[in-house]
Amino acid sequence: MDYTHVLIRPVVTEKSTALKDATNKVVFQVSGCANKIEVKRAVEEAFNVRVLSVNVVKSKARAKKRFGRSMGTVSGYKKAYIQIAPGDKIDYFEGV
Repeated sequence: MDYTHVLIRPVVTEKSTALKDATNKVVFQVSGCANKIEVKRAVEEAFNVRVLSVNVVKSKARAKKRFGRSMGTVSGYKKAYIQIAPGDKIDYFEGV
C-alpha cells in the first residue's frame, strides 16, 4: 500500500503538540485498514525519519446532537501515535 493511502492527515491538537514537544511523538489519522507495520513504513518513506514505535487507536463513531434538529453522527477513525528517533523531526507546516 502506498504511503499516500495510509497517512490521511496529521492530528494537530493541544495534546498532540505537547506530545511532540515532550516525547518526540507525532499523531496522524490513518486509513482504517492500515496496520502498525504499514504505518511505520509510510512515515519512514514520506518523511525520511526513523520510527521507533507505533501505537494505533480506533475511535468509535458516536452520536452528536445538532441544534434544533435530529441527532447526527460523527464518523469513527483510526489514529496512530508514532515515536520518532531522537534527532529526527517532522514539520507539519513547512513554508508558512
